[in-house]
This record gives sequence, structure tokens and C-alpha cells, in this order.
Amino acid sequence: MMPSITGLVLTYNGERLLDKCLQSLSFCDKILIVDSFSTDETLAIAEKHKATILQNPWGGFKKQFEFGLQHIESEWVISLDQDEICSATLKEKILSELQHVEPSTTAFRPCRRNWYFDRFMKHSGWYPDRLIRIFRPEHLTVTQSGSHESFSASGTIKDIDADILHYPYESFAHHLEKINLYAQEGAEDLKRKKRKGGIATALAHATMRFIKIYFLKLGMLDGKAGFINAMHGFFYVFLKYVRIDEGNWGTPFDAE
Repeated sequence: MMPSITGLVLTYNGERLLDKCLQSLSFCDKILIVDSFSTDETLAIAEKHKATILQNPWGGFKKQFEFGLQHIESEWVISLDQDEICSATLKEKILSELQHVEPSTTAFRPCRRNWYFDRFMKHSGWYPDRLIRIFRPEHLTVTQSGSHESFSASGTIKDIDADILHYPYESFAHHLEKINLYAQEGAEDLKRKKRKGGIATALAHATMRFIKIYFLKLGMLDGKAGFINAMHGFFYVFLKYVRIDEGNWGTPFDAE
């Protein structure tokens, strides 16, 4: 017998891809949207797909996700970001797995295929990018460090060889906006941990990030997209460490 499934999506001004995201979850018994008071067409798109909509002020990913979990009544949850799509192959494999799932199995990890610049990335540390996205809600734990969140689950976790399709950025400007946000959150997290910053430290960490992405993770095989991504990785890490000490931006001083 097929267990009940809820598709869970956190949203904020996600009109760009939300229609495709929710359409890909149409096989779920219920779709639950937890929205942070969007001002675009997000809610109208959610209503079109007959989703249940909850609005809650954004207090960080962990708090918002846990708020959503409190309203889950189904046996299983499929979690997508608002810029992700459950592929047709993944849908079929999810239904096949859940139809005969063992009681000890508490979560599944599909692959995530990420689009960047002009292609789906095959290297650069971006694939297979396995993440827990199908799970029994009572067994899930959410953790967050700076701008990065992760899921863990008690019990048996199985891999599914099929893809979530992820379209994280729509332009260079969009990526740089995200880098600025994540670098600020990362710097604040490092500051709380009493880590040291500065130009030399920032350059050293940023250079290592570039080497890791472009050479060790074979980003060079991702063509132009691989190089651009590695440079953006360098810039993100540089900003994160140099911002630990903000200096005296905008502080009035006597120039004479």
C-alpha cells in the first residue's frame, strides 16, 4: 500500500520556477507551502496548484523548515527548494521505492543536477550532490551553520539514482547577490566562532577554494562554466574572511 506523501516547499518571491516546481510534485497527496510573505506571484501560483499555504516570518532556514514540519501529517515528505524540479525519472523511482519501503528505512538521497551558466555541471563538486530530500518527518534533524543547512536522519538512509533539477541562478547579477548574502552570513558565523580574518587569511582561504573547485574537483572539465564558478567560489571565500573585521566604513573622521 502506498504511504501518504506531502510535498514541502519554502518560498519567498519564487515566481521564476515555482510553477514547474509544484507541477513536478503533483503526484503527492498534498503540497504544503511555507511562505515568508512574498510580494510577487508566488501565492497565486501556489493557489493554482491547490497547495496549502502557511505564512510565517523568515527566521532562518532551520526555524522555517521546522515550522513546516510541525504541520505535516503524512508518513513521508518530499522537500524541494522553490528553484528545483523533481524529474520524471525521480518521481517514478520515489513511487516505486515507497510502495515497498521497509519500516527501518527513514530517508532517501537522490542526486541533484545543478544548472550553471550554460550547462548542468558534471564536476566542480556539484554532482552527484546527494541530499536527503525524501524522509519520514519524525526521523529528520535539521542543522545550520552560517548560510549552510543540512539534513540528517536516524535509521536507514538509501540512495536513489535519479535527479532533482536545480536552477539556482538566473544571471551573473543574481549569483553575486547570493554571494554577498552568503558571505555576510558566513563572516558573522566565523566572528561568533572567534576566527581570525584579514587580507592574508582571506587570500589564502580563497586560493585554496579555487584550487579545490577547479583542479581537485575537476572544474576544468566543466568548461567556461567551471572556471566562472571557481572564480566566484574564490570571491565568496575572500569576502567571508575579509569581512570578519569590517573596519571603519562610513565612520566620520577628520581628514586634515
